[in-house]
Amino acid sequence: MLAGPVLAGFAELEGLLDQRGEGVLIDCTLGGGGHSALLLEAHPRLRLIGLDQDPTARAAAAERLAPFGDRVQIVATNFAAYTPAEPALSVLADLGVSSPQLDVAERGFSFRLDGPLDMRMNPSAGETAAQLIERLEETELADLIYAYGEERLSRRIARRIKHDLAEQGPYIGTAALAYAVAGCYPPKARRGRIHPATRTFQALRIAVNDELGVLDHLLQVAPDWLLPGGLFGVISFHSLEDRRVKTAFVSDERLQRITRKPETAAEEEQHSNPRSRSAKWRLARRR
Repeated sequence: MLAGPVLAGFAELEGLLDQRGEGVLIDCTLGGGGHSALLLEAHPRLRLIGLDQDPTARAAAAERLAPFGDRVQIVATNFAAYTPAEPALSVLADLGVSSPQLDVAERGFSFRLDGPLDMRMNPSAGETAAQLIERLEETELADLIYAYGEERLSRRIARRIKHDLAEQGPYIGTAALAYAVAGCYPPKARRGRIHPATRTFQALRIAVNDELGVLDHLLQVAPDWLLPGGLFGVISFHSLEDRRVKTAFVSDERLQRITRKPETAAEEEQHSNPRSRSAKWRLARRR
């Protein structure tokens, strides 16, 4: 999780935990367990259920949270497949790919570090990005890149990818795919602040992990996981996610929106953690 948006918006949660004292926090995207550790330390009667489908993340969280003993339960699952046994004080979700995942080349999430075209958050299930682009027809691939990456050159990019596959076979790694995508841009447009392949990589990652589908499911079921007055908080990283969260928080009769506009990371946090620049934090209360 990101310190900036979460800690800035967690006055409501801290107040709830101070008031209730005892209960369950469901962290839908446990990651390394950093914020969960802070909350467990600050609230001695709080218990944690941490969900994560990534075995590397679960191992890191287990080590980080070991001092809290049986107050912590770590579950190997995607949050879309989880049903709690008891109502919770709060449900939290930090969406998208984590910094540790981006920093391991073998996971294939980033073109900064060359690695296999994988992109699976659960590396033992589902098809890889390489398998996805080989399976899809050119038109399907273009539609996917446009819908999930909001990429205006999606048809040109899909044409280049399918041409390369037909002529050369599968890409050898993330760097090769990024190079091919960048080649679809005019030379001047390749030197912007955002790498030309960013939106295509986002689209493929979203598709590989069905990120929007599982988010839609979470937004539907999570309010029922909460006690009356419980809090539901989501950190999103791009407009496709944030629009869904905003719509759910506004339209769901079970929820009362707390953050009318999304909170963002403080300037200091954005400087120390560049990933936080695009983070948007929204919070709602169970009626």
